[in-house]
Amino acid sequence: MNILQAPVLLSAALVPMLASLGFPIVGRRAGPKVMGSLSFLSLLYPLVLSVLLAFTPGLGGGLVDPVFFQHPFVGSFTMLLDPLSLPVVFSIALVTSLVALYSMPYMRHRFEEMGHEGVQAPSWATYFMLYTMFSGAMIGTVLSTNLIEFYIFLELTLMPSFLLIAFYGYGDRMRIAIMYLLWTHVGAGLFLVGVMALGILTGSFDIVNMESLGFNAGLGQRLPGALIAPIALLITLGLFVKMAVFGVHIWLPYAHAEAPTPVSALLSPNLIGIGGYALVRVTYTLFPVVFREWSTYMIGLALVTMVYGGLMALAQDDFKRLLAYSSISQMGYVLLGIAALNGYGITGAILHYVAHAVGKAILFMTAGTLIVQLHGLRSISRMGGLAVKMPLTATLALLGFMNITGVPPSVGLWSEILIVIGAAQAATGAGSTAFLLLAAGLVVAIGLSTAYAFVTMKRIFFGETPESLKTHARDGSQGLIGSILATAIAGILIFLYPAVFMDPLLKMF
Repeated sequence: MNILQAPVLLSAALVPMLASLGFPIVGRRAGPKVMGSLSFLSLLYPLVLSVLLAFTPGLGGGLVDPVFFQHPFVGSFTMLLDPLSLPVVFSIALVTSLVALYSMPYMRHRFEEMGHEGVQAPSWATYFMLYTMFSGAMIGTVLSTNLIEFYIFLELTLMPSFLLIAFYGYGDRMRIAIMYLLWTHVGAGLFLVGVMALGILTGSFDIVNMESLGFNAGLGQRLPGALIAPIALLITLGLFVKMAVFGVHIWLPYAHAEAPTPVSALLSPNLIGIGGYALVRVTYTLFPVVFREWSTYMIGLALVTMVYGGLMALAQDDFKRLLAYSSISQMGYVLLGIAALNGYGITGAILHYVAHAVGKAILFMTAGTLIVQLHGLRSISRMGGLAVKMPLTATLALLGFMNITGVPPSVGLWSEILIVIGAAQAATGAGSTAFLLLAAGLVVAIGLSTAYAFVTMKRIFFGETPESLKTHARDGSQGLIGSILATAIAGILIFLYPAVFMDPLLKMF
């Protein structure tokens, strides 16, 4: 690993988080355009930084900040950017910065809706403070090199996102926000108990050893034999809750469907995927032997998650709820790649994080555009034929679905190919029966993803346009469409140049 001369990576998280604290002050004199622009600029900083560092010669071995906090019990706090964390940080910064711009026209509509409902929503300043703090905390979580540091940033993502749902969400938003809070706290609690037991019994909470400038690989294997599996299981279950895999997914369709749409565009593609990233960075790094023993079971769980999420998405009439169930299915793809435990699978899983971030951000912003233009309409059965009236919106929605189904020109093509290759390699080593079961599961899961994606496209954008929609149906304003278009262009560029992320990952694993 190469130590940077200054805490550059720390600044990627701190710049937006510290900027967010000034929004209540700025909000006294400035309007939403100024605050939205400041939020965009503060989140553009980690995006530009990640792009510049992507081409730094030492990235393959990892770039690490100087230690900025050290304690004999807690260990060392610093931040690491390497081939594993780079695509995740880039995706978070890309989506959060562009959705900040999208928030200005969308939240204006949401404030008007809440006013008609007789609800006095917290101010624009509060919205952008919580939004930007949430975004910066996600970046800090991914870059963390210490288990306590990781937990602190993970918890810092929770409170702003909870308040954003409670203040600005739809439906019974307070009940849904509390459900989200409780479920994610359960996940965080399981993770923390496992982490504390690991750190106390081994004497270290560090994922990265700053003395040797290497990973504490196999740290969990130093535990007493009877405790290795239970402690690894606690950490893994906590991350499964965050990731919303089948069995611990119940909270996600409610929270992601009823959150304000710009927040849904962050929760679904970005936050839950951090659980998948942490399975590699934390569990696999610290418990490699146990993780390999569980590989077959996790592949099975991944396939169940993919199929369940696809079936439930296909049954939905609410567009946002369909996208929420789709996110469960997509996390199954990520888990499948990770569970393969080879270079192709893990590389595919991280690339699928990127594909899902781009695709689902496009789709949630498209859903938000339909809500704004069609006066709150979310029911797919009441739509139809909108491509004639909203051609640009339809095109962008198609690109979003292409990203999550692996159709070119989308990075989802590369991620799904790599995941399938990695899973096939893992299943081949387990025998012909395992290979056939995997093949059958993949056929069903991929078929369901394709079905719900393109059936939804047909139902919303093709066929007869209802008379009630003909007057209002038109492409949204530049503020709404511009952010979606920029996200789609970024996705196409990643499809054209996947080697920036792919090659370093394949070398790493």
